[in-house]
Amino acid sequence: MRELVKKDQLVTIVPQDFKNSNKGKVLEVDLKGFRMELKYKPEGLLKNHICDFYSLTDNGYLYFESYIQALENNVITIANPVKHRFLQRRKFTRIKFLEDIELSCGDITHKARTLDLSAGGMKLRTEENIDIEKEYKVSVKLSPEQVINCKYQLIRVEKGDNGIYTISGRFVNLSNVDKMTLVQFCMKKDMENLNK
Repeated sequence: MRELVKKDQLVTIVPQDFKNSNKGKVLEVDLKGFRMELKYKPEGLLKNHICDFYSLTDNGYLYFESYIQALENNVITIANPVKHRFLQRRKFTRIKFLEDIELSCGDITHKARTLDLSAGGMKLRTEENIDIEKEYKVSVKLSPEQVINCKYQLIRVEKGDNGIYTISGRFVNLSNVDKMTLVQFCMKKDMENLNK
């Protein structure tokens, strides 16, 4: 683990109930695991329960599952994971995601279809010419129970020869819970696709 996690590295911890996600800084690393100091009170984090861990490293986005061995105030001890993997060099995992969606700004609504999705934003395809200067409200339905409501800012609009517009954009003012929901959703889907 010493080659993967280093002192002062930032690590995000996501338990089964990701409303209790937390992040912290690595204090020390040894042969059995590592200790980290959490940024927030460790509510909902339980000893011996498997959690997801994410950290941006020089080699890409590190992902592994492990559990908390010890919990003392805001300092936790994490066991060495059995296995790990580097997901991608990009900051957020991007997955293929095909869903009908609506962008709204005031009384204007545009229909589009998503092409891909990450915790940073999404790519869309539409027949409508959309104003790149406006910020749009959008609801991204991940499942019947999980819907992300946020703002979407267009970054690039390209018009194809067929008259269809391809739009790249980013999410604006995502809450930490929504961001972690998207990170976890995309990483799990990415892993499912790799294991097919």
